[in-house]
Amino acid sequence: MNIQDLLRLGVPQGDAIQLANSHMRRLFAQGLDRAQVEADIFGIVADPPAYFADDVRAPLARAIYRPPFTPRAELAPWRQWGEGLEAEAVKQMANACALPVAVAGALMPDAHVGYGLPIGGVLATDNAVIPYAVGVDIACRMKLTVYDRKGNTIAGQRDRLANILESETRFGMGCVFKQRREHDVMDEDWTVSPVTQRLRDKAWSQLGTSGSGNHFVEFGAFTADAAQAEAFGIEPGEHVALLSHSGSRGTGAQVCDVYSKRAMARHEHLPKELKHLAWLSLDDADGQEYWAAMNLMGRYAAANHALIHKHIAKKLGADAILDIENHHNFAWKERHVVNGEEREVIVHRKGATPAGAGVLGIIPGSMASPGYVVRGKGSPESLLSASHGAGRVMSRTKALQSFTWSAVKKQLAAAGVELLSAGLDEVPGVYKDIAQVMAAQTDLVDVLGRFDPKLVKMCPAGERAED
Repeated sequence: MNIQDLLRLGVPQGDAIQLANSHMRRLFAQGLDRAQVEADIFGIVADPPAYFADDVRAPLARAIYRPPFTPRAELAPWRQWGEGLEAEAVKQMANACALPVAVAGALMPDAHVGYGLPIGGVLATDNAVIPYAVGVDIACRMKLTVYDRKGNTIAGQRDRLANILESETRFGMGCVFKQRREHDVMDEDWTVSPVTQRLRDKAWSQLGTSGSGNHFVEFGAFTADAAQAEAFGIEPGEHVALLSHSGSRGTGAQVCDVYSKRAMARHEHLPKELKHLAWLSLDDADGQEYWAAMNLMGRYAAANHALIHKHIAKKLGADAILDIENHHNFAWKERHVVNGEEREVIVHRKGATPAGAGVLGIIPGSMASPGYVVRGKGSPESLLSASHGAGRVMSRTKALQSFTWSAVKKQLAAAGVELLSAGLDEVPGVYKDIAQVMAAQTDLVDVLGRFDPKLVKMCPAGERAED
């Protein structure tokens, strides 16, 4: 017997086929003949729940089981921040809260439509992870470094700063550095999943790069008032700062692709509108593999930012006096009160910033509007979350039809921003007013500082978006 025989017996692809193969070999080693082995495996395929209490066959039975979809009798409790959000995004949030594994949700004021869970959606689940609720770009994140240079020095160094951004960043789908960057993350165990093991070399080639879509690296001026500057341990006033936004590149996208397909195969009875909300149990091999791969991608994405900031600081000849960073496409094991009882849940933040009490984060605006360093207030209703940015108001296609570079360049000049490269689908007009977004979440975060972009580098036009 071989893999094709197991597929013929009805064993699905994924970890089930590997478990079935191991079980088959074990039975043959015990002296069973082919007919007996086929009968044993076919019995498990025909009625997986009948074997859940069988210590030997339970792992295979659980991997094979395809439960019928039964939505919650009532939606899991959730709340929306902000007014006038896209109706489809609100509907997506409600759909997510109908999942049998959902326990609570929240929708941030920058929300817009995404795959499965909307961008700006927060969803807590019971012992289950949803690959598309983490997002395609696993561990997309922010990093801000404030340097020991006064902000008023930017104007006289624009050419030098632009050259540094051009030489020390790489944008585009296949972008790499000729000489690979080095980081300890590449010494970690990349065999935690077949995907990361297979793509380790590709990930290394892209280490320290930014990709495409809404990813950016930009110089700007960071400002904090006297009291907050003292708390940060820096002098008050404006400082030169570097802000970056990107994630886990092509490897993270492949992790999402492989495990979202496995999740959908496990939940083939989900209605069409819930297809991208298919989940993996953390008790199963696929769920455990995805969780390990997701966390590795989190460390890899952090390494990308660390290298960008390290090499730019070296080229700039400046010292960092403040570093702040956070994921905003990720899932965490956290303890929350559910139905009056505190317990562990899996909190997915897909385009949402962690905002637990005292937790620092970064909420950017557009290339022509400020971003903010914030401190979370620890709102239980928001599942300790806040927005991750301004949020789009139109699709990329619509943006290309709506704007011209001549008008955009005038807007950027008025804002004192020099754009090194970007596509029309990332210009300021495609985003909401960041001031309104921040005003809608004053109960979620306190603003501690402000970052104003001055020189912006993004992926040139024509590349497929990775965000």
